[in-house]
Amino acid sequence: MNRDLTKGPVLRTMLRFSLPMILGNLLQQCYNLADTWVVGRFLGSNALAAVGSSFTLMTFLTSILLGLAMGSGTVFSIRFGQKDRKALKECVLASFVLLFAVTVFLMAVIFAGIDEIIWCLRTPGELETLMKEYLIVIFAGMFGIFLYNFFAALLRSLGNSVVPLIFLAVSAGLNIGLDLWFVAGLEWGVAGAAGATVISQYVSGIGIAVYTRVRFPELIRKEKGIRLRKERIREITGFSALTCLQQSIMNLGILAVQGLVNSFGTTIMASFAAAVKIDAFAYLPVQDFGNAFSIFIAQNYGAGQTGRIKKGIRAAVATSVGFSLVISLLVCIFAGPLMTLFIDAREAAVVAQGVRYLRIEGSFYCLIGILFLLYGLYRALGKPGMSVVLTVVSLGVRVALAYGLAAIPSVGVTGIWCSVPIGWFLADALGTGYYLFWKKKRH
Repeated sequence: MNRDLTKGPVLRTMLRFSLPMILGNLLQQCYNLADTWVVGRFLGSNALAAVGSSFTLMTFLTSILLGLAMGSGTVFSIRFGQKDRKALKECVLASFVLLFAVTVFLMAVIFAGIDEIIWCLRTPGELETLMKEYLIVIFAGMFGIFLYNFFAALLRSLGNSVVPLIFLAVSAGLNIGLDLWFVAGLEWGVAGAAGATVISQYVSGIGIAVYTRVRFPELIRKEKGIRLRKERIREITGFSALTCLQQSIMNLGILAVQGLVNSFGTTIMASFAAAVKIDAFAYLPVQDFGNAFSIFIAQNYGAGQTGRIKKGIRAAVATSVGFSLVISLLVCIFAGPLMTLFIDAREAAVVAQGVRYLRIEGSFYCLIGILFLLYGLYRALGKPGMSVVLTVVSLGVRVALAYGLAAIPSVGVTGIWCSVPIGWFLADALGTGYYLFWKKKRH
């Protein structure tokens, strides 16, 4: 079902549109949680550390495609709000070509330099073989990731967030079943966990592509006067490149921190691998709410609905902060039981470090909730460069503080955990201040 976000009650419209996106990405996290749970329970902490470190790398690389798709989706939303059908079709074509080319390039670079990538991550020697075995299989799923993210961004830009959810639900269920079969049943090790994820990614990617082709042929089929135009490529690239840069910087910073975490040994790697999955799952709803908020703002910006934009900002901030505070409380209270979902309780050192991470970072989810809204706002208002600046501030502070504090013997790995909310706070302060300045200047 397509939804025009320029009409109807503001908060109810945002919530109804964002809920399928939130549920969809919660299901997508089930891919990662299933891998973590199965690998941790059936293959042990070494395999968990290798898969966890690989996940950080995979997240960084797929964030490039996600950023391009998100930037493209913003352009699609603006054109949809303007009711400019021809421009929308030309932007869809330009975006597809761009994402396809980037996917081919990434896969070529990855498979050519996989040994160097593992070395750059400062992977302990005993984990190198496991990590390479996992990465070789998991990177084969890049085309599935490309297809899903492109068509999901297109459908969401039209106000349809339900269909991407349906395909993710099928894919997530399949992934969990295959994980158990390949790893616990057939004993294929980490390659089996990776294979389950790859198969599931292609099911969702090909499935949503076929659905879009059948349901919205007017957006896909060739038509007289519609061709690949330089100005459309520039338009898509202008939005997508900066959004891609923002997503890449975000995950490059996390990747840099992963390298630092790896230097503390297998125990810290395993605790970080499990805690990060819990962490990402906890604040994922506010991240997706920020993405839905961005599409809401973009459609209304294209339609010139400035009053509706102001109401949307106020409603979104109140909703995101309120939800984040509740989640922070739950994560801090149940940090121990959450860690033992993935790590045997007898591995007390691994569980203890994970609990410390969750209670430090989990206390400040309201800060990242606001940051996701700021990312979405500037992307929708045609200022994706400001989202990049905020990401650089947030991640730059995090990486610098992590390396600086971790080098102090009395602080150690705890300094890595503390650096995260500090980076969020500084980025929030800058983003909010700039918006107030920009708003005052316009009036």
